Amino acid sequence: MKKLSPILKSLLFPFSLLYGMVVSVRNILFDFNILPITEFKIPIISVGNITVGGTGKTPHIEYLITLLNDDYKIATLSRGYKRKSKGYLLADETSTSNQIGDEPMQIKRKFPDILVSVDNKRVNGVKNLLKSEHGNDLDAVLLDDAFQHRSIKAGLSILLIDYNRPITRDYIMPYGRLRESASEKDRANIIIVSKSPRNMTPIDRRIIVKELDLLPFQSLYFTTLDYGNLEPVFKNDAINIINEDWAKENFSILLVTGIANPKPLKEYLENFSDVVEEVQFSDHYSFQIKDLNLIQSKFEKLEGENKIIVTTEKDATRFFDMEINQESIKEHLFYIPLRIKFLNEDKSKFDVQIMNYVSKNKRSSNLHNIKTDSI
Repeated sequence: MKKLSPILKSLLFPFSLLYGMVVSVRNILFDFNILPITEFKIPIISVGNITVGGTGKTPHIEYLITLLNDDYKIATLSRGYKRKSKGYLLADETSTSNQIGDEPMQIKRKFPDILVSVDNKRVNGVKNLLKSEHGNDLDAVLLDDAFQHRSIKAGLSILLIDYNRPITRDYIMPYGRLRESASEKDRANIIIVSKSPRNMTPIDRRIIVKELDLLPFQSLYFTTLDYGNLEPVFKNDAINIINEDWAKENFSILLVTGIANPKPLKEYLENFSDVVEEVQFSDHYSFQIKDLNLIQSKFEKLEGENKIIVTTEKDATRFFDMEINQESIKEHLFYIPLRIKFLNEDKSKFDVQIMNYVSKNKRSSNLHNIKTDSI
């Protein structure tokens, strides 16, 4: 996101005050049960943020899936941002990113055995999951990007905060980048400071702890980004690249992204290549034929004998659904998976907290009824 000029920010400040008042009134109505909140007798974990832009929600959801999937039957529920369908949908092997959204599609491709669902109305989504043929076996639901969706009560709420964009030093949009006041962090059971530096010092950690001023019941953890090995988008067509050797070959790279902040990935790739050119689209961008022509043109002009096109895993789901006729793109298009890694001793503590919550609240077969039906 580009920085706004001081004059423009000053003009936007009154709109931030107005927007903040509206959001505050809405939260008060939920706090006093004037707006109804639905609770389900099944473990529900919400992962979200209060900042506009990426904080790493999908990699954290994937971490939770990996943690829980061996022992529990789990489902994910999101709104399916920018999908071209409406209402409730349960993903299957024929689903596309246009139908369910790129992030749910990414999860479904990576974890085909779990239930991946989308619905703009989260309460309706959980109801449909429980009424489905898999409902009686379902042990937990992971809500993606649901911190502001207070019509459903999560048993465990996880709030992500970008290390590089502290909410304690930000303002409500459009003057700043907060969806609601930073004080609303007090609703979270767990706060994770994402995108933290790997070499974070104890002093830096203590400063963040002091600024956040957590409540006694809240837990704080720190995670960093961890990039995986190159993966071909089109396995049957891709050139053969050995992950251990590709960096030594000093490939020229065309980085193609449609995410909120591609800067960390570009900086990562610059560690392995002297030439990293970039084609950047807006977040969740729906690639068109003209974009493929642009990418092919840029790739052909890229210097060097060894060269590849690199994209993100989220973008790869949208490329995968396209009919691409340019063989040079299909042969040279790779993505780099993004994972999260907990710092210090945070991993074991976080894992125990999550597993304890699910195991203690795991419903019995006769406890699947909805406690509250109001929406």
